[in-house]
Amino acid sequence: MTIYDITQKIKRVFYRVTYSQIIKRGFARCGKQVSVPEYCNFAGIKNIYVGNDVSFGEHTQIMTTRAKVILGNHIMFGPGVTIVTGNHITDIPGRYMTTFTDKDKRPEDDQDVIFEGDNWIGARATILKGVSIGYGAVVAAGAVVTNDVPPFAYVGGVPAKVIKHRFDDVTIRELLHKKDNY
Repeated sequence: MTIYDITQKIKRVFYRVTYSQIIKRGFARCGKQVSVPEYCNFAGIKNIYVGNDVSFGEHTQIMTTRAKVILGNHIMFGPGVTIVTGNHITDIPGRYMTTFTDKDKRPEDDQDVIFEGDNWIGARATILKGVSIGYGAVVAAGAVVTNDVPPFAYVGGVPAKVIKHRFDDVTIRELLHKKDNY
């Protein structure tokens, strides 16, 4: 083991026992078994609600000023996932977009993002305002999600579209009926 390897190991341990604990305490709610690796960015951390068994990937970014990000249980994020709950005002003539501030925003400019649980969000996926990711859904790497995702669906693309479902309709209904028990 080299000095570099030892230094990196010490750095990771220090991060895990200090900085990641501070981040978890900053969330509006934080469940058990939550993993926050290095290089994550949480703007508006007081609006983020985290369930149990949630694993953020490195370089995850969550940006929210007014709306909530609600994460259910059993969620995995790949590296570089971005979640944005707001939008810029772009539709008022005679005013530069850069002159608008947070206090100028309308209710439709900021909307909650909800992950119902048992989700896998692939590397560098982007989830935009007002979206609900259905229970058991999978978002492909690089997808840009602009609309709700049905339960147990695979979605991908820009903008994201349903590719297929993880199970047949009967199985999905059964799983949704007993989702808290499996």
